[in-house]
Amino acid sequence: MKPEILPRTIRAKTVTAILGPTNTGKTHMAIERMCSYGSGLIGLPLRLLAREVYDKLVERKGPNVVALITGEEKIIPRTPHYWVSTVEAMPKDLNVDFVAIDEVQLAGDLERGHVFTDRILNLRGHSETLLLGSQTIRPLLEKLLPGLNIVTRPRMSILTYAGSKKVTRLPRRSAVVAFSADEVYAIAELIRRQNGGAAVVLGSLSPRTRNAQVELFQNGDVDWLVATDAIGMGLNLDVDHIAFAGHRKFDGYQYRQLTAAETGQIAGRAGRHLRDGTFGVTARVSGFEDDLVRQLESHEFEPLKVLQWRNSKLDFSSINALLRSLERPPQEQGLTKAPPAEDIGVLEFASRNSEVTSLATNKDQVSMLWDVCQVPDYRKIAPANHADLVLDIYSHLAHKGAIPDEWMHNHVSFADRTDGDIDTLANRIAHIRTWTFVANRADWLNDPAHWQGVTRGIEDRLSDALHERLTQRFVDRRTSVLMRRLRENKMLEAEITVTGDVLVEGQHIGQLHGFRFAPDSAAEGQDEKAVRTAAQKALASEIETRADRFSRSANEDFILSSDGTIRWQGDIVAKLVAGETTLRPGLLLLADEQLTGPARDKVQQRLDQWVKAHVETLLKPLFELEQAENIEGIARGVAYRLSEKLGILERFEVADEIRQLDQQMRGSLRKIGVRFGAYHIFVPALLKPAPSQLLAQLWALKEGKEGIKGLEELPQLSASGRTSVPNDKEIELSLYRVCGFRVCGPRAVRIDILERLADIIRPLVAWKPLEEGVEPPEGALTEGGGFTVTVSMTSLLGCAGEDFSNILKSLGYRLETREIERPVQVEAAVTQPTEQAEADTEAPAESEATQEAAEEGTPPQSEGDAKPVEAQAEEASSEEVPAEEQATETVTLEIWRPGRNDRRRSTSENNRRQSKPRRHDSDRGERKPHKNAANKRHSAGKSGGGKPQRSAHSSPASKNKPIDPNSPFAALLSLKQNMKDGKN
Repeated sequence: MKPEILPRTIRAKTVTAILGPTNTGKTHMAIERMCSYGSGLIGLPLRLLAREVYDKLVERKGPNVVALITGEEKIIPRTPHYWVSTVEAMPKDLNVDFVAIDEVQLAGDLERGHVFTDRILNLRGHSETLLLGSQTIRPLLEKLLPGLNIVTRPRMSILTYAGSKKVTRLPRRSAVVAFSADEVYAIAELIRRQNGGAAVVLGSLSPRTRNAQVELFQNGDVDWLVATDAIGMGLNLDVDHIAFAGHRKFDGYQYRQLTAAETGQIAGRAGRHLRDGTFGVTARVSGFEDDLVRQLESHEFEPLKVLQWRNSKLDFSSINALLRSLERPPQEQGLTKAPPAEDIGVLEFASRNSEVTSLATNKDQVSMLWDVCQVPDYRKIAPANHADLVLDIYSHLAHKGAIPDEWMHNHVSFADRTDGDIDTLANRIAHIRTWTFVANRADWLNDPAHWQGVTRGIEDRLSDALHERLTQRFVDRRTSVLMRRLRENKMLEAEITVTGDVLVEGQHIGQLHGFRFAPDSAAEGQDEKAVRTAAQKALASEIETRADRFSRSANEDFILSSDGTIRWQGDIVAKLVAGETTLRPGLLLLADEQLTGPARDKVQQRLDQWVKAHVETLLKPLFELEQAENIEGIARGVAYRLSEKLGILERFEVADEIRQLDQQMRGSLRKIGVRFGAYHIFVPALLKPAPSQLLAQLWALKEGKEGIKGLEELPQLSASGRTSVPNDKEIELSLYRVCGFRVCGPRAVRIDILERLADIIRPLVAWKPLEEGVEPPEGALTEGGGFTVTVSMTSLLGCAGEDFSNILKSLGYRLETREIERPVQVEAAVTQPTEQAEADTEAPAESEATQEAAEEGTPPQSEGDAKPVEAQAEEASSEEVPAEEQATETVTLEIWRPGRNDRRRSTSENNRRQSKPRRHDSDRGERKPHKNAANKRHSAGKSGGGKPQRSAHSSPASKNKPIDPNSPFAALLSLKQNMKDGKN
């Protein structure tokens, strides 16, 4: 091989052209031929392909005799015999037996063609030279190399047009070809969502990244590849179908249609060895015309008209002389002057720089300048930006003879980061590739080996990070693994964690909730199909095991949630539905189709047993009322109606039946838990939180009102100890009743609390003094027949003021007002207890007294020993205080009396119940007639020899609690006692 330009007459010496379409085995044949010689050199169009051939040769010949030379990588052992290189980096001064140049039809490429043309015309092996390529270059080779030996090879498989298909319907082992990074990313994202993932190959990727992406496709992790036309340059892939997502490309100068030959070069990648391939279009690309299809299937394309050429015999006497020699046109037919390339543009830029022109004054300096101008512009920022960088390199070389390490470090470290997205990492790789190229120029650096290692390490790290980002974005590893195992029809290794996570082949595919499998929420499209298919195979035995364990579970393992779902060990397994009656709901088992046969029957039977036991336990009184055992006569009818109304009846609805009940009938109902109140006949046990919530759920199911407002809130309010709540107009009155509340004006009050309120008011209304000087109990009137509101009443209901007044009005009480005289001087003394009473009135219903009352069935007692305002005024205006010192004021006293027009009962019955001292049916026990109680008070007062005692209806807390010595009342009593002692 001679470095000088070969004369036309001897160019064909030792040269053979192996021409044919893709998949003809040309490259494989060249490798075999080179291995048969003692030395050889092969030039390939891509750095990636060069690495592939290098690995094959190392495998056959060993690493000690095989060298790799590209613009960015050099692996040169001590005694190399075989050289693998990119066409641009092929050494021109080697003497080897064999030379091969692959893809020689690229000599017609506008950007790189002149390099291929130069190697075709000038590089030769001593024994054999092979030119490998398409038949489109044959006429020009015959013209430029007279006497050339040409061998044609047919394609080993058939290539067929398959028409148009959607991206999501492309067959497996397909490669989609697009012509921009944005298009490649968009298509890969679509395939990932629908089919589990795709590998990505772009010309701008580093060889290491492209290798890793191709490996994903080759080893079956993904079945789709999305690439630019870079795959047309000799990449050997197991592709069955090529789909064109575009037919226009940017060639460095303009956007243009692909030529038929270029299309054929890409389409020909479908099929491998003897396996046939297909090609077609996808996305929005219109189908190929018949003439183009014919050319692609027959591999017959129009021959190249010219090859690109640039003068390689350059004049380095000056920069201008160099530029003139580069402008020299070809002298032979079939060659055309190549368009100005990047290196010529940089050289022209340098020729206008005064510093450069002052340095490049001899052949060596001009030659070095030309070498520097050929640093590739991998960054593609802007021509001027690249030119500035090149001139900085030349300036260092011209002044110092080498690039300074510190300057090199500053530029290299800029790219030494692996964070960021795909585009950021791709830009850093482009940046470091520039410095990898520079590091491989041993004559430009003080320590080239060091910088080759540094730049190579950075590029490898960035390439690995980029591959990872591409895989994360465009490949679903889980789906890839599952689909491959399913295709292989192998037994899947499944694992179910204690939290229910399902792992198949180490991949998380979802969770098993009870007897239902929930795929990973990120799964969609083909991913979801793969996950469900894998789950069906992996979970079959686990479902049956769970069913057996379920059938033997204790009652404590089940919970009925507020939304009507039944949970087993925390997992939802069933849901209540409406049944024949309210108390007998239906059951819907929530399970996948895999739970079938005897296993499903066992689960259903256990659920039915638990639901029946749960309802009958919590609502036991209702079932006893329904069966009405040991209940006879009219009481049986009351029991049935009470069961039908879910344990609550308004008393006026059954007033006639209640009057006809004798004590034995009442007793039989009380044994079941029925209470006879002033306003309701009800079962207090059903007002507890758990039964109340269950009743609300069952009622809503039967009435078809599962989603109505208040269904979850009302039982919770009752459970929290609230005795009354604001009346929400949007909540149905029926729901209030089922939950144990009665709407009374602006508030809804628990019915047991209303009955306790009636128990407080009844003795106050019925109280009458039997002799003069007897003090009325708190809240009672001196003349009887009415009452005033006390702290115990408002604390019991958890409201006061206007709300409490409206509740009393809704119960049929009427309001009267009376003006009384009250001493002003006592006001300061009674301010504290009065304010305390008001504070107690407005205390929240969740107060300790109220909660205790709700649990024990007794009304909360008022705090302290406060007396009615009327009594306080009388006590303060005692006879010991001089009359002239007593100032009075007029206040309005609110008095409540039983109404006379209660719609729930007749007037006579209402008067009889509220004014006549008679026994009342209540769970508080059988009270003695008021007359006897009054007589007892009268006799007790006489026997005591002093002031008559307080009424038996007075609060025990008021009666027994000692007076606070620091209170105003204690000071007033002390003053009275001192005045009495002074008189005595």
